[in-house]
Amino acid sequence: MHAQFAEGLQAPRPDKKPRDVSVHGDHRMDDYFWLREKENKSVLAHLKAENYYTEAVLAPAIDLREKLYQEMVGRMKEDDASAPVANRGWMWYERSEKGKQHPILCRRKQVADGAEAPEQIVLDVNVLAKGKEYTKLEDYQVSSSGALLLYMVDWTGYREYEPFLLNLETLQLMPLKIGKVSSITWAADGDTLYFTTENGAKRSDKFWRYYIKKGKQELLYEEQDELFDVGASLSADDRYVFCSSGSKTTSEVRAVAADDPQAKPVVLLPRVTDHEYRAEHREGRFYFVTNKEAKNFKIVSAPDDQPAAWTEVQAHQPAVKVDGVAMFRDFMAVMEREGGLPQIRLHDFATGKGTRLTMPEAAYEVMAEDNPEYAAMEFRFRYESMVTPPSVRAVQGRTGAVRVLKNKEVPGYDPAQYRTERLEATASDGTKIPLSLVCRADLDRSQPQPLHLYAYGSYGISESASFSSSRVSLLDRGVIFVTAHIRGGGEMGEEWREAGRMEHKMTTFTDFVSCAEYFVKSKTTTPGQLVISGGSAGGMLMGAVMNLRPDLFQAVVLDVPFVDVLNTMLDDTLPLTTSEYVEWGNPAVKAEYTWMRAYSPYDNLKAAAYPHALINVGLNDSQVPYWEGAKFAAKLRDLRTNGKLTLLHCEMGAGHGGASGRYDALKEVARDDAFLLGALGLQGKNP
Repeated sequence: MHAQFAEGLQAPRPDKKPRDVSVHGDHRMDDYFWLREKENKSVLAHLKAENYYTEAVLAPAIDLREKLYQEMVGRMKEDDASAPVANRGWMWYERSEKGKQHPILCRRKQVADGAEAPEQIVLDVNVLAKGKEYTKLEDYQVSSSGALLLYMVDWTGYREYEPFLLNLETLQLMPLKIGKVSSITWAADGDTLYFTTENGAKRSDKFWRYYIKKGKQELLYEEQDELFDVGASLSADDRYVFCSSGSKTTSEVRAVAADDPQAKPVVLLPRVTDHEYRAEHREGRFYFVTNKEAKNFKIVSAPDDQPAAWTEVQAHQPAVKVDGVAMFRDFMAVMEREGGLPQIRLHDFATGKGTRLTMPEAAYEVMAEDNPEYAAMEFRFRYESMVTPPSVRAVQGRTGAVRVLKNKEVPGYDPAQYRTERLEATASDGTKIPLSLVCRADLDRSQPQPLHLYAYGSYGISESASFSSSRVSLLDRGVIFVTAHIRGGGEMGEEWREAGRMEHKMTTFTDFVSCAEYFVKSKTTTPGQLVISGGSAGGMLMGAVMNLRPDLFQAVVLDVPFVDVLNTMLDDTLPLTTSEYVEWGNPAVKAEYTWMRAYSPYDNLKAAAYPHALINVGLNDSQVPYWEGAKFAAKLRDLRTNGKLTLLHCEMGAGHGGASGRYDALKEVARDDAFLLGALGLQGKNP
């Protein structure tokens, strides 16, 4: 074992309480099923023991962790502010102050001639967070009159949001007693709210209207299908409130006139299995991003009174996936993806013509920023790459002229010292898998080097070639970082997603193995220098590839990992289970159970020489319960045949996203990186 880890310590061993979880004639006994008893004092004691053990094992790395943390803080501009955005006569922005964990929401009166009005602090999240383990400002929205602010706070990390109303003239809170919500939005009158709530299984299933002055609410719609969740949003032009029902593969949208507090929801396009669509509105017409007869989506519009009478706005292109639109009065910005890379296309409504922006690098990430003003003539977006820090930019919707609003300052960072590459690995079936790589420009690539391989590969989510200032600490110690854009994700369109879900899910895992083998065969790295990581469904990926090829990796970080697949998916009372049936399958169906049984990480652990493993979970995680990682750690210790580490860290006051404070979040990254550097034998290597 490396000197960076303490030796001779006794790992926690939870009691074995065998429980028969057999189904379909497949005999399975689960020794650690009882760890899901969150209120059981023995469970909490075990989690605390795991934390103590992890800290004790990593104690020799305490100086390294502190050094990494200080490096990361050093690349943070601690006193900073976001690019201001115009919203109802004011310029809104968030700023941070040195030593403070959370943002401060501010605004200035919008004035002409480049003058700057005095700042008004609207909401200091640091004040909200005082005395609390977790506080996250989730969203804020200004009413149509500009008089009121609606915002939501998550107090635990469980993704239950408490809404608040703030009078922007007096900065006094107003009564709003509607309990926790899953989404919320204004109507157009400044006195009506629409919101959604969750049931006991944490499925968002009810759509409500609330009258602020009356203090009354009414239920407008309840979603009965257990595969579907509902969400509330306001159209870009403030004309309609949308109640969007969606499963992983099917959509249905109801519209309510935003200026009529008595209006009833009207279905725009009735649900049809496998028809996915999203709705927007402008100038008397609904706009739909739809996959009807368009695998990778197209854009159509229809009159308000005939939403099924479509006129094509942007035709389907098989090689181009339409991810969504940002709608304005005179133009729309279409977010596309082609060849694994995101693109922005500007569509001018006056001419009907579309123009795609040119991006300055071969691999990069672009995404929409906040664009609250419907009549704006510019579209705000964020640009970055693996070597280029983020910048907020604005493009003229009709001319394509781009200006930079703010470049994120990264103290001490010189992009010229790093290089990024776009590579391809060949999967077992011959498919080319894109890879995004970043490393030091002066790294000696003629010999194998340490390599950190990351991936996700689920839900059609596209992993980006984005910038990370904290990652620089690994790069400066000679580690190559790579994101693998494997199937199951959406990088190459809907076909890419379909090739890695349901009965084809194993492809996601074999793709990742092929990517790892590519770097070993090309002598870029060796198994002893190869570390991997992934979170949530990417944590499932990590568990699966550990089982497939335990010999291929030196160390693994599994963040909030979905690893107890069968037990979770067999329990429809757990959050998110039912809605996942169309992503993984329903194990109550024997054929679907069979394909899930083949990869479920917890159920496929075996006697093997596994790599070092650090498993991070959150006690308040609503998406992947803490017990999945805790059970996986216990069983992995039972079965591993070598002396490598199995470590579990449980964040006792957070959920799926980890710590809410920016400094606390960096401490988590420093712990993980110190673990990986120790496993690689690089604990003594300095930048």
